[in-house]
Amino acid sequence: MTAVVPEYVSGLELDLAEREEVLTLVDRVRALVAAKTTDQAEDTWVEPVANYLDPALFEAEKALLFRRVPLPLALSCELVGPNSYKAIEVAGTPVVITRDAQGAVHAMLNVCRHRGAEVCPAGTGRSRTLTCPYHAWSYRMDGSLAGVYGASTFGEFDASRRGLVQLPVEERHGLVFVCLTPGAPMDLDTWLADVGPVLASLRLEETHHFSTRMMPGPNWKVAVEGYLEGYHFASLHTNTVFKTNLSNTAAWDAFGWHQRNAFALRPVADLGDTPREQWDPATLVGPIVWLFPGFAIAGGLRDRIAVAFPLPGATPTESMTEQRILTRTPPSDDREREEAEFARDWFYDVTYGEDYLTGYGVQRGIPAMEQETMIFGRNEPGVQHLHRAINAVMAENARPPYPLPRTAQD
Repeated sequence: MTAVVPEYVSGLELDLAEREEVLTLVDRVRALVAAKTTDQAEDTWVEPVANYLDPALFEAEKALLFRRVPLPLALSCELVGPNSYKAIEVAGTPVVITRDAQGAVHAMLNVCRHRGAEVCPAGTGRSRTLTCPYHAWSYRMDGSLAGVYGASTFGEFDASRRGLVQLPVEERHGLVFVCLTPGAPMDLDTWLADVGPVLASLRLEETHHFSTRMMPGPNWKVAVEGYLEGYHFASLHTNTVFKTNLSNTAAWDAFGWHQRNAFALRPVADLGDTPREQWDPATLVGPIVWLFPGFAIAGGLRDRIAVAFPLPGATPTESMTEQRILTRTPPSDDREREEAEFARDWFYDVTYGEDYLTGYGVQRGIPAMEQETMIFGRNEPGVQHLHRAINAVMAENARPPYPLPRTAQD
């Protein structure tokens, strides 16, 4: 049966300098295809299996990674206009992000300061206030306390100290970054550094949010690893991704702890003597820009973009991925809506039905070899970089009683 795959259509208009930069990436991929190779790490990497299973280490990952680094928890296009909001649970922490009437973004713990109930349901929406469903305490979109039901009978207290707990937040490059630790410094310039221009070039702030789906998965690292290599395309995605992408062929770049995998799309192997000015980079190379610890942007050159963020679940064997489809412009007719719906369903089916179901198999298998190690090949530099980053960031934020990841030398 012939597989049906999304059509890769250019959606990002590039100026001459931007186009030349992307074509340089195409040149790199084309050279790898000609040499029948891929960008590689200096050596293989050995990872202790216990790092995927240890409940104490799982708690440490949430405390030392997810609650300490800037997390891109929302896209600017999810907070459309004044008095909009997004609520999401992140590594056990309920968060609400808002855009107030003046357009400024805020991030708060989604926890009422009266009795601790969530003040906002999960998802996105618009409202002038956030009202707790338990006792109807209401909060302005900047998190300050707006009203107390039955105030005359409640008693005196300092309302200025009972607003929602604020979290560090900053909007940049079409993304809203939040730190889950109240009062923690968040130096976004240093954190993004060299990946900042790469993000800026995608112009995510100009996109339209088409859909969001939540996707259960295995251990968050097992889930994330699948976004970081194309070694599995031919075997796991035979009738889907492999129809459009070559397997085990990508140009790889690190930007601090972030990275980019530029996968070879099949037409890049057939350029022949096609003049360079006729190349359409969106059909030749498929970059996935990845922000540590797990935010993936796929198809940034195209008119439909898939954005995914696997987050830790309640236990080491669970994760939850927020998968979103963006379009460069809102669908204007039934055909464009159907194309966007097809992309939405295709990305979900491939990610869950192929990557994550295989990841569940990994999750079932690794307890049998708890004292053993996995090995990541030289052709999997992105996966190696993930674990190198995890080890380094956790060591930098280390504090009792949290353990650090084991290494092959432990």
